This record gives sequence, C-alpha cells and structure tokens, in this order.
Amino acid sequence: MDAAACSRVLPHINLSHSDHRLSTGRSGPAFFRSSKRLLVPKQLTVSCSAPIDKGNDMFGVSHCSKKNPVGEVLCPAGVCTYGGTAVESHSHAAEEKVGVLLLNLGGPETLNDVQPFLFNLFADPDIIRLPRLFRFLQQPLAKLISVLRAPKSKEGYAAIGGGSPLRKITNDQANELRKTLESKDLPVNVYVGMRYWYPFTEEAVQQIKKDRITRLVVLPLYPQFSISTTGSSVRVLQDIFRKDAYLSRMPVSIINSWYQREGYIKSMADLISKELESFSEPAEVMIFFSAHGVPLSYVEDAGDPYKDQMEECIFLIMKELKSRGINNEHTLAYQSRVGPVQWLKPYTDEVLVELGQKGVKSLLAVPVSFVSEHIETLEEIDMEYRELALESGIENWGRVPALGCTPSFITDLADAVIEAVPLATAMSTPQTTSEVADHDPVRYAIKMFFGSFLAFILFFSPMIMAFRNT
Repeated sequence: MDAAACSRVLPHINLSHSDHRLSTGRSGPAFFRSSKRLLVPKQLTVSCSAPIDKGNDMFGVSHCSKKNPVGEVLCPAGVCTYGGTAVESHSHAAEEKVGVLLLNLGGPETLNDVQPFLFNLFADPDIIRLPRLFRFLQQPLAKLISVLRAPKSKEGYAAIGGGSPLRKITNDQANELRKTLESKDLPVNVYVGMRYWYPFTEEAVQQIKKDRITRLVVLPLYPQFSISTTGSSVRVLQDIFRKDAYLSRMPVSIINSWYQREGYIKSMADLISKELESFSEPAEVMIFFSAHGVPLSYVEDAGDPYKDQMEECIFLIMKELKSRGINNEHTLAYQSRVGPVQWLKPYTDEVLVELGQKGVKSLLAVPVSFVSEHIETLEEIDMEYRELALESGIENWGRVPALGCTPSFITDLADAVIEAVPLATAMSTPQTTSEVADHDPVRYAIKMFFGSFLAFILFFSPMIMAFRNT
C-alpha cells in the first residue's frame, strides 16, 4: 500500500491496500475493442483433474476446489463462477461477444488528484473496516483522513514524477492481452476498471453494457486474493450487476487468483534469474520477496487467504528457481503497514535491518504482490527501502522489475482467460431491502450530518482536553 498516503492517522481503524488515488470527472474507461465475434458453445461443462470439493467462498461464489502442493484448498486455475442462473444449454454453438475486464486499484495521475483519490480509498469499507454500528462514520472519516494525509502523500508522488503510472501500464497490458487473445483465435473487447480512480469500475461496466457484451471474464491484476483487493472489486461488481436486468443475466467468470499458474511462476523466475546475473557473485545474493501487507485481523478474523497464498507463491517460485540450479537463500516480508494495528509479519523495514546486522551484503528485492510499477515499487522499495538497506550494511542492492507487459506473462493471462470463458454463469442475486434503504437520500443525508458531527468531535476532543489541562 502507499505508506506515505495514509500513515498513522486513526488509532482504532484497520487500514489496507493502496497504490491508489482519486478525482472527479475525467475521461471514461480505457478499453480496447475488436469488432469480431466469437463462437462459443453454450453447453457448460466444468471438470477438474483432481478430486474436488464444492462450496462457496465469502462472496457467495461457487467453485470446484482441490488441494495444492502445500495443502491449501484452491480453485483450479483460480477460476470461480457465480452460482446464479446457469447459461441456457444448447446443442449448437451460439454467437457470443466476449469481454475481458481487468481490475486494478488505480492511482492519482496528478498531484491535484491525490486528496480525492485518498477519499475514495478510505471510503471503502474493505479498507477501513468499521463495526456495523459505526458505518455511518465511513465517509466523514474518509474525508478527514484524506485531507490530513494528502500533503505527505503528494511528496511521494512528486518523487516519482508527479503521479502514478498505473493507468498507462494497465492500458498497455490490456492492449497486449487483446492482441494475444486475437492471435489465439479469441477476439475480445478488453476493458480496464479501477477501484479508486479513473477509469472507475462503474464506467467500465457501463461501456461493457453499451457494447452489448454477452459473456464476461473478470481478471483482477492481483496474483493472490485478498479481501482488500480482489474482494473489494468483486463486491462492487456484484452491487452493479444485481441492480441491472441486462447485467444480472450476463454469464460471468471471475479469475479470483492466479499466482499458482505455471506461466506466472516461470515469468517471475525468469526476471529473478536475469537480475541475479547483474551481481558479481550471483550465488551469494539474498532473494528478498517483499509483499504488500494486510492487517492481521483480515487473516485471523475474516479468513483472508492472502497469507497462505503468498507463502505458496514464494514456495512455487523458489521451486522453479531450484529446478534451474539457483539455490540462493530467500526470505519473505510484508511492506506498507500503516496505523497502530498489527499487520502481517515480518515487516520489510525490520527484516532489512536484521539482514544487514547478520552480514548480508548482496540483496535482490522482488515485489511479489505487484504486476505493475507504481508508488510502492518506485518510491517505497526503490527509494525508502533501498536507502534503509544501504544504511544497514547491505552493499549491493538490486530490484526485480514488475512483470508489466512481459510476453510470457501476458500469454499466461491470455491462457487463463481462454480457460475461464466456457465456465461463465450469470449473476442473479436480488437486491435486498436493506440495500435499497441504504440508497434512501433522506437516510443518507441524516447519516452524513451526524457522521460528520461525530467525526469532528472525535478529531478535536484530544486538542480541547489538552488545552483545558494546560
């Protein structure tokens, strides 16, 4: 997450991921079109190569699952489909217009975007997880935090050129994915939807509807699943689709995670082995995996599989490296923690100091949570952690670049999409009475008034007490 964006503001609030920023009213969703159509059989057959367990995940998504090499239950290929109305079966192939929706967090493109981006970030209930009784405080608190954190966060973005490159990189990935799928005889429209900045997921979905897409594959650009990344984006999609008659009937397949795919693992191993060669003594280099952290409560209380998936991801990458004769020592740590709550350990900054004290002289940093360059790689790792490592006694520093548009990586994403297309089923969850009530404008105005008043009191009461004591 963007550590500069939201460091240590509220003492009792769980904060999570962000490379992310916001604003209002700008260009619409980035998408890449193909006028061709695809013939896809509507007869859906779901099969697994291993014994499976059927069940629902935290989002009501039905899937088949199997044990991975370290005992974790996974969806095969990470593909999950909604347990709604299945696509009507036909004995013949029907004409389909396939879309692929890439999901990412988004990021401010200018310094003026930083504060509104932060508001969008902290207004997400999957980022600041308030008890149900206090959820009316969500937006007032988001406004307060975003105003307080904007100046510090702007410094970080100024250091990397004045804005996040995430949108451009994601657009490039979308374009390369479209071309690769076309080369594999699957013409598609590829759309980009950001969670906290332009082009917002809502904009991308409206374009999907306008283009009359008949089958959709949702591909979050997060290798591992977390409540605060893929989970948050899927929740937004569910809300949009259930309120729209056309969208609720559209067959959808969501690739919840893909860290265990062979193509991804080999692409990561390729980048690591290449960077190791830049050291004078490659065999002596410590491979340092730095993953984005999440609050410990996400894992222990909410059942977030992120930690288990991350550990298995590292296991698979190192297994691939060892098969190539690379037997370097390695370690995993978690970066970007904020606030006073406990996050996943060990922490990246603390481990770097410990490694220096133990005499490690050469270190290769591997940003394993990210497939695109953004503030957490360009500023947090390349600047903050590099400086800390050198101060701690590490003499030779290197960093593996994010996968970006690496051809083998894009090819593997294309294969994942092809595998997911025939598994799509429709979302048809009806909107509940409580959800309708949440959109009542009178109710909303009352919540905002009292929420803003309470947030004001909570923020200024320590100052008032200190003044009285003085």
